[in-house]
Amino acid sequence: MHLIIRRDKPFSMYLRELNILNYKNIHEANLHFVPKINCFVGYNGMGKTNVLDAIYYLSFCKSAFNSIDSQNICHNEPFAMMQGVYQDEGQRIKDEGLQITCGLKRGLKKQFRCGAKDYKRLLDHIGKIPLVMVSPRDSELISEGSEERRRFVDSVISQYNREYLQRLTTYNALLKQRNALLKQIEEQTEKLAAMADVLDVLEMQMAEHANYIFAERTRFIDAFLPHFQEIYNYIAENKEQVSLTYVSQLQNRDLTEAFRRTRERDVILGWTSQGIHKDDLEMRLGDYPLRQVASQGQQKTYLIALKLAQALFLDEGQRTKDEGQNIPLLLLDDIFDKLDAQRVERIVELVNSDRFGQIFITDTDRQHLIDILRPLHDNSKVFQVQDGEIKELK
Repeated sequence: MHLIIRRDKPFSMYLRELNILNYKNIHEANLHFVPKINCFVGYNGMGKTNVLDAIYYLSFCKSAFNSIDSQNICHNEPFAMMQGVYQDEGQRIKDEGLQITCGLKRGLKKQFRCGAKDYKRLLDHIGKIPLVMVSPRDSELISEGSEERRRFVDSVISQYNREYLQRLTTYNALLKQRNALLKQIEEQTEKLAAMADVLDVLEMQMAEHANYIFAERTRFIDAFLPHFQEIYNYIAENKEQVSLTYVSQLQNRDLTEAFRRTRERDVILGWTSQGIHKDDLEMRLGDYPLRQVASQGQQKTYLIALKLAQALFLDEGQRTKDEGQNIPLLLLDDIFDKLDAQRVERIVELVNSDRFGQIFITDTDRQHLIDILRPLHDNSKVFQVQDGEIKELK
């Protein structure tokens, strides 16, 4: 299979400089990056992933691993600060770059600034610096329940469709109300008839939002699947067949009617058994569930293909609406473990193509990584991380 090549490369924003102060175990770091591949090597626990998390924070206004901001500040320090300077190859940003600054202080609300202007709402920053992260935690998409897989779908769609996020939030609030009513009725069964009208209205509202969410999830999977299949086949050299299928109750039933039909059973259960909160993604290797038959390497290849496809989908999907959008930054945390040399080589070759923008990679094996990157010459930089201190390797 030939290397995937971009036909119409858009402007690509990249992180030119990163300054970190008191974030996790990194007391101070001032780093300069190349526009393509930047790598961090070191033993586990040294701070490699913390560098990636700081980059993630500047895109999403939160840590990828710990939502409690005070716990991300270095021990015994009163505050933390991260600052990124972004440049783009199309020169839409002035030479001094786009400066994004985040300040964390114990007991106070975090502050985010774009240039010299503070954000009034953090939500206004989301999507400004598109980013996709691949980490060991992604294994939960395979090993855990359907909630993890729905979260993956929802997180992608929400990055380009604000109405979807609003409707999903409303649906979940209505679902919570219905579940609370079901528990009330369970305690006093005679209330079921009295509450029928209230449930009718609630269920009608839920069905309206659910139908929209179902339609958007269906459209997303239809558009996303070709990217996923293409990337998996490229990495695995067509040695095995995988599939990804969206499964929803709404594919074969009217939700309003299903709500009415299952009310009495739902009262006994104490929760709502029908709806888009039961949707799932079916992941298969050949004819069998991925989690049952796939090796660790095959599972990791599947997850990497999912995330790389996410980056391509967000880039190409956004460019459909706005040609000025950027290729997402790509963070690859410890992705080479459990993969054979051929798959590692294919992944590096793929992400180094014009199809992807700037890449950040972590690995524990310095020589292994240097050998992989040697053909890239000036397109890469390697940094050594030890006890939170970071230095560039020449």
